[in-house]
Amino acid sequence: MTHAMQTSRRTILAGLGGLGASSLAGCVTGAASPVLPASPRFVVPPLAPLRMRADLITRITVCLRPFRAAGPRIEVERIGDKRVVHNYGHGGSGWSLSWGSAEIVREMAMQGGTAEVAVIGCGALGLTSATLLQRAGAKVIVYAAERLPQTRSARATGLWTPDSRIADADRIDAAFPALWERMARASWAMHQTYVGQPAEPVAFLDRYIISDGGPRPAPAAAAASAPAAIRFAEYGDRLHDIVPRSHELAPSQHPFAGRFVRQGVAMQFNIAELGHRLMADFIAEGGRIETRTFNTPADLTTLSEPVIVNCTGYGARALFGDETIVPVRGQMTWLPPQPEVRYGLYYKGMGVVSRPDGVGVQNIGGDMFGYGETDETPDRLEAEKAIARIAALYERAETAA
Repeated sequence: MTHAMQTSRRTILAGLGGLGASSLAGCVTGAASPVLPASPRFVVPPLAPLRMRADLITRITVCLRPFRAAGPRIEVERIGDKRVVHNYGHGGSGWSLSWGSAEIVREMAMQGGTAEVAVIGCGALGLTSATLLQRAGAKVIVYAAERLPQTRSARATGLWTPDSRIADADRIDAAFPALWERMARASWAMHQTYVGQPAEPVAFLDRYIISDGGPRPAPAAAAASAPAAIRFAEYGDRLHDIVPRSHELAPSQHPFAGRFVRQGVAMQFNIAELGHRLMADFIAEGGRIETRTFNTPADLTTLSEPVIVNCTGYGARALFGDETIVPVRGQMTWLPPQPEVRYGLYYKGMGVVSRPDGVGVQNIGGDMFGYGETDETPDRLEAEKAIARIAALYERAETAA
C-alpha cells in the first residue's frame, strides 16, 4: 500500500490544521452536515490564488516529531541530588499543548516552594514552562544548545493540532484523556491572549477541505484503508464546546468547481513572531538564557539549581536513552509569503498554510507516514510533487471557470 492510499481520520484531521473531531462532525462521523446558506447574508470572500511553482521554493524544512505511545512524559525523577521534571514527547502537538503542559510542570516543579529552577531546552515547551515558572515566583534560567529559531519547534507547521500523534490509544493509562483535555483547554485559552496583537503571533484563519468526489466515507470505510500498526488517540470530541466547527459549502460559495468543499476556522501560529515574543517576554521579566550542551543525565548535576525541567523534545531520546520516543518525520516546503492569502487548505493528502514567513506545503500522508524515519535531509522530489498537486487544483479551477 502506498502512502498516498493510507488515508485515515487522523490524516484528515492533520490536514485540517487542527479543526478537531468536533469540527468534522458531518465530515467523518456521518452526522448531519449543514450547508451554509447561499444567500446575501453569507458570502465567501474571493480567494486569492496560491502561487504554486517549484522555482519559487525558498527553503525545505524537516522536523522529527517525538511520538511516545504512552503519551508525553510529564513526571518527576531524581538524578543525583536534583529533582528533574520531564516535559517531552508530545508528538505533533508540542505548540498546541505547550501552555497546558507547562501549567502541570509548574505545579510539579514548585512543590516545596522551590525558588530556583533550570529549564533545559529553548523550544515551545521550554519557553512556556520557563515563563509560567517565572511568573509563579521562581528564578529561572534556560539552558540550551540552540535558541528557538534553530530548534525543531521552529520547523513545525504552526497549526493547532492538539492530538496529532499524541499517543497510542491502546497504550495510554485511564487518566490520560482527562490530562490531555486539561492541557488542551489551558493552551487554547492562553494562545488566544496573543490573538489580535501586532504581527499576529496567533491568528484564526479560514481553512478549506477539498475533495474531488462527494462527502468523505463513513468511519468504517476509512478504517479499512488505514494502516493497523498504531491506533493513534483522538480526543477532538472533548473540545466540541470551544473549537469552531466546519461546514459544507454550496457550489456557488467557492471557486473549486466540481469539488466537495468544507470551510472551517483554524487557530494558526506565526512561529517566528510567537517564538520571538516568548523569548523577549521571558528575558524582559527577569529570565536568562545560557548556551549549554548536555550529553548525559550526569551533566545535569553540575547545575546549581535544585530543580530541573527537561524540555528537550526529541533530544531526550539521546540524552536520557529514552527509546520509547519514536521519530515521525515531517517535511515542509516553503514558498515566498503571500500576505493576500488569508486561508489554508487540504487537498489530496497535501496541507497548505499561509504564514507571514511564507506559504508552506506539506505532504500529510497517512497515519504512519514518516513514522520511525530519522533522516532530516530535505527531499526535493517530495517537495516538488506536493507543489504540483496543489497547483493542479488551481489549474482545474481556472479551467472550469
